[in-house]
Amino acid sequence: MTNFESWLSGLDREWFWVIQIFFIVLATVFASFFAKRGLARMLGKLGRTRTQWDDIVLIAMTRPLTWMVWLVGLDIAVDVIYIETQSPIFTYSDSIRNVGIWFCITWFVLAFIRGAEKELTRKSDQIDRHTVEAMSKLVRLAVLITSGLVILQTLGFSISGVLAMGGIGGIAIGFAAKDLLANFFGGLIVYLDRPFTVGDWIRSPDRELEGTVEQIGWRITVIRNFESQPIYVPNSVFTSIIVENPSRMANRRIYETIGLRYSDLAGMNKIVEQVNAMLLGHDEIDSSQTMIVNFNEFSDSSVDFFVYCFTKTTKWVKFHQVKQEVMLRIAEVIENNQAEIAFPTSTIQITDPVRIDN
Repeated sequence: MTNFESWLSGLDREWFWVIQIFFIVLATVFASFFAKRGLARMLGKLGRTRTQWDDIVLIAMTRPLTWMVWLVGLDIAVDVIYIETQSPIFTYSDSIRNVGIWFCITWFVLAFIRGAEKELTRKSDQIDRHTVEAMSKLVRLAVLITSGLVILQTLGFSISGVLAMGGIGGIAIGFAAKDLLANFFGGLIVYLDRPFTVGDWIRSPDRELEGTVEQIGWRITVIRNFESQPIYVPNSVFTSIIVENPSRMANRRIYETIGLRYSDLAGMNKIVEQVNAMLLGHDEIDSSQTMIVNFNEFSDSSVDFFVYCFTKTTKWVKFHQVKQEVMLRIAEVIENNQAEIAFPTSTIQITDPVRIDN
């Protein structure tokens, strides 16, 4: 030990502080290494637990913590250099360290929010995915704004002045980008009210707009029409138009009018009763909904009854299959009662016979 101390005392001072920096950097390398290994081992143990939230926290912490270790280690090394050289450039090391630490904290929070968003959207049966995405974007934006203000305060800027300038700038930006802001808030309303989600078939009676929703962004919503063409709709449009969402209907309606010949009027009551019984016994017709089969009108060429009922399915293709089957069964009922479906005819009635002389 005495020999080591004498060796140290014999060193030139310039070499002594260089050695100090070397050991500080070396210690930082080891600290960073052990921090990574420690978090990796903790993640391996916590990965066997039922909850995923501890994994999310550790994954979000891994890279920011490593950078924070390096920030602190390099700051200590810079302090040693400053004591030796008194160079004014090294006086900014504390501010850089503080900004770096805030950057790492912000990094961790944003990574945690993204991990939480993935975890919540994974449980799609428990919570709406688009609501989670919207809230995640809003929270990340709030974190970034708050972090930016804190960093500015750390660098010596007055937050009150920044906010005042931001207010004036916000007014100018609001006038210059009012359409962009309108689309942003329109997207926010769509996310919160959820009149439709990705995959829904929507249409608007106010506009020539109909198709399947492919994407809901902050500025535009992408809808693909039935000709497979994408339509890019600004979100502000949805705050001023009526939107129908057939994808959320509980049933689909069959509403048809069938005309019989006037000569079949006597069998109308029996036909109506049998069609009603057929619908009540049909597996694809929802008997809990309104169901009407009634003689309705004396038309020009027919006596009409109408069928009003709802199918259990809401799928477009299957609905037409069910409707086809129902219409064919109605035709069978009419035929079994020796009646016929009417078509437009004209009858000429001559009251007085006309004699034609040769």
